[in-house]
Amino acid sequence: MTPPRLTLSQARRVALRAQGLDGPRPVRATVTARHLDQVLARTGLLQIDSVNVFARAHLMPAFSRLGPYDAGLLQAASGRAPRRLVEAWAHEASYVPPSTYRLLGWRHRDHRRQAWDSIRSVAVQHPDVVDEVRALLHERGAQTGAQVHAVLAAQHPRPAQVEWGWNWTVAKRALELLFFTGEVTSAGRTPAFERRYDLVERVLPPAVLAAPEPSDADAVRTLLEISARAHGVGTLRCLADYFRMGSARARPAADELVEAGVLEQVEVTGWGPAYRHVDARVPRRADGRALLSPFDPLVFERRRLEELFGLRYRIEIYTPAQRRVWGYYVLPFLLGEQIAALVDLKADRAAGVLRVAAAHRAPLGPAAGGQVPDGAVAEALADELLLAARWQGLSDVVVGESGDLAGALGRRLSAIGA
Repeated sequence: MTPPRLTLSQARRVALRAQGLDGPRPVRATVTARHLDQVLARTGLLQIDSVNVFARAHLMPAFSRLGPYDAGLLQAASGRAPRRLVEAWAHEASYVPPSTYRLLGWRHRDHRRQAWDSIRSVAVQHPDVVDEVRALLHERGAQTGAQVHAVLAAQHPRPAQVEWGWNWTVAKRALELLFFTGEVTSAGRTPAFERRYDLVERVLPPAVLAAPEPSDADAVRTLLEISARAHGVGTLRCLADYFRMGSARARPAADELVEAGVLEQVEVTGWGPAYRHVDARVPRRADGRALLSPFDPLVFERRRLEELFGLRYRIEIYTPAQRRVWGYYVLPFLLGEQIAALVDLKADRAAGVLRVAAAHRAPLGPAAGGQVPDGAVAEALADELLLAARWQGLSDVVVGESGDLAGALGRRLSAIGA
């Protein structure tokens, strides 16, 4: 039987509908915890990143889909019992619902292969420290890495040499090992965004703790379904990457979901064989707009972004300034079914303004279709930047001169009195 065929445009619209980005945001007087839960039901996870040039990565997907909201909703969901979000290694460090946390036991048990060396090696190099840290958390409750290091600093001082930008103490490495293996998770974050480590049994809701441990096969199959629902349509590589499980582990689960009628094999013209979730729909059009974090679920798998949306995009934080193409912290701007622009943003809180260091038209390949005119992009982007500034408590948007869209964007903001 020949698989159903989708065009790239149809596949993009399916993906945008699945992520809740295919249409204008509903007009609401107030965004509530229930609205936040609806975003999580679509995305399945929120990737965490510590960079705070504009807004932290895990806060952005809700803004992209809901508009301005109180970030305290996320803090409450992850920092107060009964928690509706917990931290885990999912797609990198992420917030996930507690029920999803229980599906990651296979990764916890496979830490010798899954974790990077600085974490897994501490179990061999300093097993006594791991035991001491475990006992300390049991006795004292939630602790930051700095607090645990203070107890162990005399025996294990902070290393003088920094590797790959991290200067982790032995205490921090032990905490991260226990975090990776699922013995501890985060009870919340401090105002400085430090993780407060605590035992899992004191963080997860009692009903989740009491649930039977799923088999590895059942857990992977459920994770793949969550991924497929969040994608709408995607290749096996896309679906596997969402929870970093690898195609070899994901393939049997995909076959079982096809057999069960949860997934359907399709052919996307110009992309190739893919899977579509049974609940995925092809909207007639996509007319939403949103600034997206570099770690938004729509764009964090860069190969998928390039193949489906025609944009080759890389974050350039760690690129030397003289070699950057688009800027330091560049956010894609979604307009309709296109990534239409790339903007390098900085929240200048001292001056009370949102600075646009650079604004570029996105360099789209043939897969993206015809480009939206500069004027239309600048108009929509100006409105979105003003909304983002208001969300961050900033009074104005200031556009620099860098980028081929900067002039049109600056003129549009001047025209509307911003």
